[in-house]
Amino acid sequence: MSIVMPDLPGARVLDLFAGSGALGLEALSRGAQVAEFVELAPKSLAAVKANARSLGAGDAAVVHRADALRFTAALEPHAFDIAFADPPYGLSLATRLAALWLEVPFASILGIEHRVDETLPGGGDRRKYGDTVVTIFRG
Repeated sequence: MSIVMPDLPGARVLDLFAGSGALGLEALSRGAQVAEFVELAPKSLAAVKANARSLGAGDAAVVHRADALRFTAALEPHAFDIAFADPPYGLSLATRLAALWLEVPFASILGIEHRVDETLPGGGDRRKYGDTVVTIFRG
């Protein structure tokens, strides 16, 4: 989050594979205007909604029940200022998401968390944290 902190105030944020919604909710707490959460798993959707409600996010938190790759494939270029993604490991979802962003950069900044042994297309700024890497794309 500290990498994109200067870009957060007033930003339109997308949290893909949202899980508990921690990334998008943190972005809201740091000044993002709106955070949209995309999640497919029913338990995770319930967690995102409950967390947003308990933090008083109100209308600034928009939750979508959708497949993250299909959702992003339908977006226009720069539909969001910042997008975060923490896809499940071992399914090449990070690679597929990066490829989609390279075709149509749906956010000005995209941060994807993935395993250290998964190299994403298009380069990006890789930050290693143990067995995890966060690759940041800017476009």
